[in-house]
Amino acid sequence: MARLLQLCSRLLTLYLQVQLVAPTPSPDFGRHVQKEAQHTDEASRRHVRTYQLYSRTSGKHVQVLGRHIAARGDDGDPHAMLQAETDSFGGNIRLRGVETGHYICMNKRGKLVGKLNGRNRDCVFIEIYLENNYTALQSAKHREWYMAFNRHGRAKNGTRTMRGQQEVHFIKRLTRGRSLEPVTPIFWVVRPGSGPGGGGGGNGGPGRGGRRSRRTRQSRHGAQRRG
Repeated sequence: MARLLQLCSRLLTLYLQVQLVAPTPSPDFGRHVQKEAQHTDEASRRHVRTYQLYSRTSGKHVQVLGRHIAARGDDGDPHAMLQAETDSFGGNIRLRGVETGHYICMNKRGKLVGKLNGRNRDCVFIEIYLENNYTALQSAKHREWYMAFNRHGRAKNGTRTMRGQQEVHFIKRLTRGRSLEPVTPIFWVVRPGSGPGGGGGGNGGPGRGGRRSRRTRQSRHGAQRRG
């Protein structure tokens, strides 16, 4: 009897040890993000970006013309200036026209309209970055619908949109006069024989006793060398 109790005690100890070292399932953070993205984040500080939204199909920029939304704006059109306000940390944004103050919204029939009050969920879109470097804007309230425009710049009904369609592809562009200039690269050109052991180089260059390396700057019009 004593041996049986001892055996049971050992088995219980072994079972408890296994339970302690058993891996704990990691929390599903993606599900948490998806759940929290369904509500407006009122606690965090809002981040606002200003840019233009270039439509792939119309070849123009999205315009907020009061209640009317189109994609016929030229580069620098005041009605094509959009402010993207973050709504939550799940990639949700609200798009507001700088010129009119109206928000781009999608109503229950899938139509794009402009509203002065953009606090409703039908004015929230989810930024989806595609593999072809385009951006798609999915309705946060109606997940199967996307913002889209045809080749004439007219808004396409959200009920007839899919992610793979070219009508839902956009490129974010800075406004006219705010384009980023390319950074001019600076590099060193080392003459043959100036490497380690080649006896070349000067102060700060490889080797000793030789000629100093030249710094080369490359501009937009071509490479210019300075001795």
